[in-house]
Amino acid sequence: MNNLIRILFVTIAVITFSCSKPEQTKEAELHTDAESLHLSNEQLNTIGLQVGKIESRKISTPIRVNGMLDVPPQNMVSIAAPMGGFVKYTELLQGMRVKQGQVVATLEHQDYIQLQQDYLDSKTQLEFLEIEYKRQQDLASENVNAAKVLQQSKSNYFSAKAKEEGLRARLKLIGLSAEGLEKDGIKSVINIITPIAGYVTEVNVNRGKYVNSADVMFKIVDTEHLHAEAQVFEKDIMNLRIGQTMMLVLANETQPREATVYLIGKEISAERTVRVHCHLEKEDPTLIPGMYFNAVIETESTAVPALPEASVVSYDGVSYIFVQKSQNEFDGVEVKTGISESGYTHVILPDGFDVNAAVVTQGAYSLLSMLKNSDGDH
Repeated sequence: MNNLIRILFVTIAVITFSCSKPEQTKEAELHTDAESLHLSNEQLNTIGLQVGKIESRKISTPIRVNGMLDVPPQNMVSIAAPMGGFVKYTELLQGMRVKQGQVVATLEHQDYIQLQQDYLDSKTQLEFLEIEYKRQQDLASENVNAAKVLQQSKSNYFSAKAKEEGLRARLKLIGLSAEGLEKDGIKSVINIITPIAGYVTEVNVNRGKYVNSADVMFKIVDTEHLHAEAQVFEKDIMNLRIGQTMMLVLANETQPREATVYLIGKEISAERTVRVHCHLEKEDPTLIPGMYFNAVIETESTAVPALPEASVVSYDGVSYIFVQKSQNEFDGVEVKTGISESGYTHVILPDGFDVNAAVVTQGAYSLLSMLKNSDGDH
């Protein structure tokens, strides 16, 4: 029996004894002692008490988490210059929408001119060495020249070919094609394009600014495939399963959004949490990466002792149930409570509790009220 109830019972009994009233109102008084409540038949009929037994019901224990919206790596890009240069043109601003393959800036530098010139020189040299190599092959087939001369010619040709291929690849890296160069001539500027469509989230350049290959010029995010990154505490990890449903509420909303657990991290952070990757059921392009949310992850249901919610009453932050000992006698028992679901509450019973005991399922609040009023009357 909880100490609080014992104290209330003893106090009421002592005061009642000291008052020593000569007459009692028949069939209308609540009697208490250190162990139980005694009700008259009239009080039982007035309250309409109902009793039942503790049931074993499946109740899920939700995991409460928080986190923020994010985008997968393939939906976010940092754009940098392939070669250093001066920004000649850009009109990007944060929040602007860009299309895949759109030119976001142009750069100019004399190194671009030099690279194109080197390629044209290399190509011309390669053509000459290719002809020379074939000529030496023909002479060698007729035993006219020495093997050493043929070998040198071969070496010169393949060395020039490797150089030409390398310069061709460098041209492609900065957005120029060898075919376009041969057709249109040398250009002093290169175009910087975005590989994905999305929104500009960061602009770090302006016209005339020099940038090198290590500088991030722009950041672009595709918000069409946002996901929810939840932080789950270590103690709850064992209850997580891929495919579970998560209901999240953004900081500026009241209606929950549904998501599904997709990946569970395998590393515990310094805060003793694990990152859980969840996919939103409905895409919403208006959402912004970095938005915070609170969420509940629904776990598997397990069978636990449960009573109707009306069976459990609270007083001073402590939960109680009332057990029927006889027709008119009831004991208050302190319990701890878990999750409530579908009108039932998970009750954590004290050691030695008889699970077959008759528990008040209707009228528990009336019993508690009578107990408090009886204490106040004295």
